[in-house]
Amino acid sequence: MSDRTEAVATGAVTHYNDRVVRQFAIMTVVWGIVGMGLGVLIAAQLMFPELNFDIPWLTYSRLRPLHTNAVIFAFGGCALFATSYYVVQRTCHVRLFSDRLAAFTFWGWQLVIVLAIITLPLGITQSKEYAELEWPIDILIAIVWVAYAIVFFGTIAKRKVKHIYVANWFYAAYIITIAVLHIVNNLAIPVSLTKSYIVYSGVVDAMVQWWYGHNAVGFFLTAGFLGMMYYFVPKQAGRPIYSYRLSIVHFWALISIYMWAGPHHLHYTTLPDWVQSLGMVFSLILLAPSWGGMINGLMTLSGAWHKLRTDPILKFLVVALSFYGMSTFEGPMMSIKTVNALSHYTDWTVGHVHSGALGWVAFITIGSMYALIPKLFGRSQMWSVKLMEAHFWIATIGIVLYITSMWIAGVMQGLMWRATNEDGTLTYTFVEALAATYPYYGIRLLGGVMYLTGMVLMAVNVWKTVKDAKPAEVPVAAAVHA
Repeated sequence: MSDRTEAVATGAVTHYNDRVVRQFAIMTVVWGIVGMGLGVLIAAQLMFPELNFDIPWLTYSRLRPLHTNAVIFAFGGCALFATSYYVVQRTCHVRLFSDRLAAFTFWGWQLVIVLAIITLPLGITQSKEYAELEWPIDILIAIVWVAYAIVFFGTIAKRKVKHIYVANWFYAAYIITIAVLHIVNNLAIPVSLTKSYIVYSGVVDAMVQWWYGHNAVGFFLTAGFLGMMYYFVPKQAGRPIYSYRLSIVHFWALISIYMWAGPHHLHYTTLPDWVQSLGMVFSLILLAPSWGGMINGLMTLSGAWHKLRTDPILKFLVVALSFYGMSTFEGPMMSIKTVNALSHYTDWTVGHVHSGALGWVAFITIGSMYALIPKLFGRSQMWSVKLMEAHFWIATIGIVLYITSMWIAGVMQGLMWRATNEDGTLTYTFVEALAATYPYYGIRLLGGVMYLTGMVLMAVNVWKTVKDAKPAEVPVAAAVHA
């Protein structure tokens, strides 16, 4: 049955638009392998610089922004599109607001990703963290995002259920906030098709950038994925959310506080000291709603903990929540000025970022995709439960190797950099600190390879699950509890 703007109906039965969900779900797996493969390559380059083969577009400086954009916006973005489109239809009991706009968001987002793959290795960049893409691509992103907002909020507006489930609140907050962040941070004056100059300068540019950068973490990589958590954890556990009241408190506290934590990225810079302190205070307050959400997710499994023995999907979801709790404790701790004096610019920060990215964001995504894909393709479950189990354990060990090596390396670097002799001279040169870090880069590389191996296992499992599948149109009434 073809996708059309008007609701597809057979007699009086309306069907969900799962085609766009299937497309985004499959591309989540594809871009996950691409993005993490790039991560493994640049991790290897830190140990063996000759792996750039003296080709400019294979250098670390060109591939690193491509890696971050691929894992955040390609892998994570496709997962958010897929799950938000799925969840908003099921919880509102209606088809997506516009099939054509939904299809545009898929093809438009893939075009953005392809343009990033072309431009970033060529060095066409704004040189802004997580916002490297040049102005024509930024405009395309804004257009796609507006279409996304119309589809999502249009679906909520025509819902057949008075209540708006909490997962949709989190998706809604992330959609609105990312639009504001993207537009404000990327205000620029174009001078050619591939070059522009940001309208901000100096410390103002830095402050706007980290208002954007940290809230990209807070809303794209946290609020959006909490929407995923609030749907798939109760669904997979077969239990209602532990506390609906706590979920509402979690939502309003999180979105109110997260917005102001960005200055902690700029400690000991020319940013006014009071702004740095304000960022630190809001970061510390942020611990409370973050842990409230983690506890709400974990306590949902009360009476269902036994399912962890046999359900690898629940394993992914529960460990994701554990990493969410750990990362949202570590982040506020690192925002404290005295701790930050040791951690800043070291690999401790890299370890922190990846405990959140690999442990929280990727694991909640992987668990959700494993729960979602069989339903989308008319299967009762994934092709191989054993492959899911193998994926879980290989990836978990990979994360532990990655983040512990970076924690140890980071603390060591911080201590070596600020060690002084009695006469006030530095005890160690930068090169000595770098040489001491090399073994930990090797462990980090091993952890990354293991994590990538898990994603390859997932791709095989997904391929076997969807191969020869003939997904049927799902009637709204039949899918209320899907």
